[in-house]
Parts: sequence; structure tokens; C-alpha cells
Amino acid sequence: MSRWLLLISVLALGATTLLAQEMTVELDPARTRIEFTVTATAHTVHGTFALKSGTVHFNSSTGSASGLVIVDATSGDSGNRGRDHKMHQEVLESQRYPEITFTPMRMSGRVDPQGASRVQIDGIFKLHGTDHPITLTLTVQAQGQNLSVQTHIIVPYVAWGLKNPSTFILHVGEKVDIDINAAGRVQQ
Repeated sequence: MSRWLLLISVLALGATTLLAQEMTVELDPARTRIEFTVTATAHTVHGTFALKSGTVHFNSSTGSASGLVIVDATSGDSGNRGRDHKMHQEVLESQRYPEITFTPMRMSGRVDPQGASRVQIDGIFKLHGTDHPITLTLTVQAQGQNLSVQTHIIVPYVAWGLKNPSTFILHVGEKVDIDINAAGRVQQ
């Protein structure tokens, strides 16, 4: 009898370890906020983008990661119609490139099942039809099956080949700061 109890305990411990190593996270677009900030002459422009969908698979024991996070490029909104029109027509060309994506490839660190963790994810950030390798540093807060994730990205959009909307009078910064606060659930 004690051998069976020992065997069941070992199997349960192995299953718990396996679950802790492999995870799939589904991001919730309704509970995810993507904010951008760009400097301009005499003021700073703030705005948002909407998450379309996001699924990330990772294995903390091997460091492998996969999945796809999709942001709706056409949703970019700074609160100024003229500025947004120029952003969509001349800079993002969002009718031609309606999605901004991130494809995770590798993860460093471990997500604790309860509490705060810090991990890095290497992947490909696709903007304006072009792939750019990037490393994201994520602060993860786990509570049961629920996760929240925060990260900050600096996108050198001009260096990445997008048009700078500056004019003779108005100067716009060549980098965009992006803050992401995402929420999701761990899927079994």
C-alpha cells in the first residue's frame, strides 16, 4: 500500500513540474492597453493601439517560445483626427500593413505560478512589413490562472525605414515609446 502511495506522489509531483515548465497564455484584448508616446515640437503626443489577439507558448525549462501577438495597426489613435490621418496614411500605411506583430522565439527566466516574476523574451517584431529582432523584458504577475504583464519598448521607427512626419515647422521624434499592460489566462 505504501509503495502505491509513493508512486502516486511521484507521478503527481512530475505532473506538477511538467505543468510549471510548459505554459500557454491567451491575452485578453479587452483587458490589454497599448499606449504610445512620441515627442514633438512644444508637446508630447500620446495615443493607443488595440490588441487583436495574442497567444504565447513557452517552456521555462528549455527556453523555447512560440505563438503570435497581433496589434491592430489601423486602431492607432492619438485623439487628433488630422494627426492620426497622417500617421495612418504616411507613416504606418496601415491600410497596406494593417497588423503589427510579435512572434516570440526564446524565453529567459521563469514565470512563478504565484506572485511576481521577471523574464525576457526574444522574438521578431514585424512593423510595416519588415521583421526586426527585439528582446522584451516582461514583469509578470501571476495569480492562479490569471496573468498580467507589463513591458516598455522603444521603437526606432525612422531607423526601421518608416517615414518621419516632421515638417519645416513641426519636428517629431524619431523613436516611439510603447508601454504595454496586458492581461491573460494560462491555458492548460
